Amino acid sequence: MRVLLIGSGGREHALAWRLADSPLCTALYCAPGNPGIEQVAELVPIAVDDLAKIESFVRQQKIELVVIGPEDPLAMGLTDRLQKGGVKVFGPNRAAAQIEADKWFAKEIMRNQSIPTAEARSFTQVEQAEEYVRFRNEPLVIKAAGLAKGKGVTLCYRTEDALEAIDRVMRQQEFGAAGARVVIEELMQGPECSILAFVSGRSIYTMESAQDHKPIDDGDTGPMTGGMGAYSPTPVVTDSITSQIERDILVPTIDGMVREGIDYRGVLYAGLMLTSSGPRVLEFNCRFGDPETQPLMMRFKGDLMRIMLAVVDGTLDQIQIPWDPRPCLSVVATSKGYPGKYPKGLEITGLDEADAMTDVKVFHSGTRRDGKRILTDGGRVLSVTALGDTIASAQKRAYEAMKKIHFDGMHYRHDIGHQAVR
Repeated sequence: MRVLLIGSGGREHALAWRLADSPLCTALYCAPGNPGIEQVAELVPIAVDDLAKIESFVRQQKIELVVIGPEDPLAMGLTDRLQKGGVKVFGPNRAAAQIEADKWFAKEIMRNQSIPTAEARSFTQVEQAEEYVRFRNEPLVIKAAGLAKGKGVTLCYRTEDALEAIDRVMRQQEFGAAGARVVIEELMQGPECSILAFVSGRSIYTMESAQDHKPIDDGDTGPMTGGMGAYSPTPVVTDSITSQIERDILVPTIDGMVREGIDYRGVLYAGLMLTSSGPRVLEFNCRFGDPETQPLMMRFKGDLMRIMLAVVDGTLDQIQIPWDPRPCLSVVATSKGYPGKYPKGLEITGLDEADAMTDVKVFHSGTRRDGKRILTDGGRVLSVTALGDTIASAQKRAYEAMKKIHFDGMHYRHDIGHQAVR
């Protein structure tokens, strides 16, 4: 089959790497892709939000399966448009993508289905939001309700911090239209984890657990980012907790979607906090997580394309997925200044040396090619991902590989996986 992958990040590089291994894949294209993806797929210079050009390319090249990586084209309805033309698409339709694109929609689903999550209120008027946080006068989480590239969440331990966050989101419009509505939640306590599941209608296959690190600096300090690293599996998610998550969160969520008349087909990502009263939902995403996808795809041992087709065709219940039992850890390198303003066009060296290490893979995120040189082209530039017999050995190998790579201002955390190692 001829396949088109949409996206250009580390998540898409990991997916392309696995899709290219499938004997079912006769041709693999990626729009727009990156220099890492170029090693396994033909790049197409089309932006992820240029739906008309994507449709045209799919028709001209007789693409038989489209895999959509990022959330924006899903929320814009790319799946719906392609399906009308008879094309198989891995990725939920526009109605299903609301689970990420509209955080208040997700809260309503959870409320209707009695899914454990944080108490929350939503506001479209900045004065009402400020009045509410003054009344609560306790630690809160301020979220832009729309899509904000994983950066629209602020943990506020003081009332003045919450007021400042509301001002940035609603008055200064730091996240654009995503901040037209703000969601204010209680601040929950406990270890976090990421649970991803393939979903096909009413069928669910839960993948191996993972845990990511959102804050920019060591010790989980500094501004929130799209993700500074991840590892899989996480020891905090036991078999009994997995069963509880499936029973109390995943199944009722999909049931709630069905009750709304929504046929969900793709990946459902649940960001969870394991509180003293059990797992509670922090957020839902309608696609693979980044950087969780990188360690998951390193441990994945099945035929990814066959599984994606099973999701699309409604035969997911017939699929079994083998996993490498070894842990895997991924460390993200960012440009200086991220998640704020950052420079681009800086040369990256040492990529081949790091990639040549045993059980190590360097996934490109924000890179571009300039002749034979690879340059930085984003905030999150790359992720070094390594397998090991233990989390500690995977961590050691990932950092040994990272030390071989250099670009001016390169920043990365030195403690990814510290909870699991401890």
